[in-house]
Amino acid sequence: MNVVIVFAILAVVLFVSAYITRRHFGLLGLALAAGSILSGIWSYDAGLVVSSVGIFPSGPITTAATLSAIVVLPAIILLFHDYAYKNPIARIIGAALFTLLALAFLVEPLGHAFVLEGKGANVYTWLQNNKDVIISIGMILAVVDLFFTKPAHLAEKRSKH
Repeated sequence: MNVVIVFAILAVVLFVSAYITRRHFGLLGLALAAGSILSGIWSYDAGLVVSSVGIFPSGPITTAATLSAIVVLPAIILLFHDYAYKNPIARIIGAALFTLLALAFLVEPLGHAFVLEGKGANVYTWLQNNKDVIISIGMILAVVDLFFTKPAHLAEKRSKH
């Protein structure tokens, strides 16, 4: 399967899940960073553990899928947290930023599992070359977003008065 198709499917799934759940980008962005750190720590061992269970054969695709799951798992868990956007434009922007940041974190684990050729190689190379900038800006925006986030129970109490 082409790496561009995989990234496109991931982008749609990530965007839709963040948009539907209306979760704030700040918390999800920091969760992606935590998942990326865990993925780096467990890089080799995670693939071995999953393949030793016997459900999936050992190989680069199993390792890439395991590391990718470790990256997004903290964000998936926090999709059910209570900080939500009320404005639809903010939801679109937050979901788009979350998707872009998640794809930047997933460039390395997924790139090792696929054969890169043609336009897929160009897209992957662009993401690989710009991932540090995307992650840096994404982390800054995530922290800024957290400054503007109010807990849901405080926002409801203030709006009733």
